[in-house]
Amino acid sequence: MKIRKPELSFWQIWNMNVGFFGIQFSFGLQQTAINPIFSFLGAHHEELPLLNLAGPVTGLLIQPLIGAISDKTWSPRWGRRKPFFLIGAIGASLCLFAFPFSPHLWFAVGLLWILDACNNTAMEPYRAFIGDKLPDNQLTYGFQMQSLFVGAGITLANFSLFLFQDWFSVPAVTGELCTTGAEAASAIPKWVYYSFFLGAIASVTTILWSVLKTPEIPPSDEELAHIKERKEGKSLLKRTFEPLVEIYHAIGDMPKLMWNLSAVYLFQWYALFVYWQFITPMLRTSLYGISNSDTEKFDTIMASCKSGAEISTTDMSFAQNIQLLSEQALAQTGLMNGTYNMVTMVVALALVPFARKYSSKIVYVLSLLLTGIALLSMPFIKDQYFLLLPMVLFGIGWAAMMGIPYAMVSKVIPEERRGVYMGIVNMMIVVPMLLQTISFGAIIKYTLNNNAINAILFGGVFFIIAALLAMRLKVASQKAEIQK
Repeated sequence: MKIRKPELSFWQIWNMNVGFFGIQFSFGLQQTAINPIFSFLGAHHEELPLLNLAGPVTGLLIQPLIGAISDKTWSPRWGRRKPFFLIGAIGASLCLFAFPFSPHLWFAVGLLWILDACNNTAMEPYRAFIGDKLPDNQLTYGFQMQSLFVGAGITLANFSLFLFQDWFSVPAVTGELCTTGAEAASAIPKWVYYSFFLGAIASVTTILWSVLKTPEIPPSDEELAHIKERKEGKSLLKRTFEPLVEIYHAIGDMPKLMWNLSAVYLFQWYALFVYWQFITPMLRTSLYGISNSDTEKFDTIMASCKSGAEISTTDMSFAQNIQLLSEQALAQTGLMNGTYNMVTMVVALALVPFARKYSSKIVYVLSLLLTGIALLSMPFIKDQYFLLLPMVLFGIGWAAMMGIPYAMVSKVIPEERRGVYMGIVNMMIVVPMLLQTISFGAIIKYTLNNNAINAILFGGVFFIIAALLAMRLKVASQKAEIQK
């Protein structure tokens, strides 16, 4: 028997989504700061995709499993979904505190794996939490409110990078760039630390706000009996593998809308991962004039410096200038990413009436087109403030991408399998990311001339393809899908 859900007020929907701010602050730092940190620690362009393998792998494994497990969980004291995103937030906070102290590239990569695992543990139950609480007629509103907090969290994360670089960045003096051993952590600018500390605090405090302010809807007697029945008389081994079996059967029963959406997501999320990895390298070249040969010379100087060789004043000045320009590129990325997420925050709820009037599909298709146009225009803009114009288009697109597909899917999936299906939606996100991390290193090296500008143009083309595929989504008869 389906539980009748009461409509919630604006502030109730607001409170239940506040925790997404902290999760997305962490995600914003991953988008903007992680790859530059890898570069500060010695990573090259073609290595960046593979170094980001943590995101898709942990998302592929953890989110569907957590979703399936949370579907079959209930505690009168802790609830169904809230324990998972609270545990994930605590773990993410600890990782964010530790990240800027990474002494070596391998240490930072390892922390990224743990951070992604924690964020994924929090993310999927939070998506299902919204669907659990809201009636069908408020789902679009609820998920767009979530988009608002997505924008707010990532906006503050990115603006903090831009502002802290402006306020606290100090040009390195001769010798400070030459570090060895445990001192190698100084390759990461000190002003970056403050953004990670702020994110660690935001992750826990905002999740606690939602946990304390929003009660979960208890399962019906029928659901409780079903949960108890599934646990009784089964070995630990069988109960361990049961979520995998549940995921397998859920994929087999997946509504057609989700299959069509998976094709859109293949190009959309591949392109987004390209953007997040290569926007700072693109700016280093397009805006600040750092060529691949400049980067190679910088790396050579640093390697000689750290091995104890004597470095000329000219070479050291060159290295200091490249370091300063690289920091400015990271700060500019923060400004740009903060801008598009601020736009997301502003327009997220404004898209709801447009989706009702013109259909969710039309709004989604246009959002993908606008994002494609944004990426295709960025490399040709040479002014740091004019670069904010395509970010307005990107922000509108991001607002739709982070809300409308979830609302469409939430209407066609059965209530009792909401967690596992939201986990499968995440699988549709991380599989393209996994393909990108495996394939794009070779693509940029051998096909795109190891040029970050070409990488961003590649992403723009993929967004246009995603928009064309989104035109195939059939949303008019979604409600019939739930009978499948």
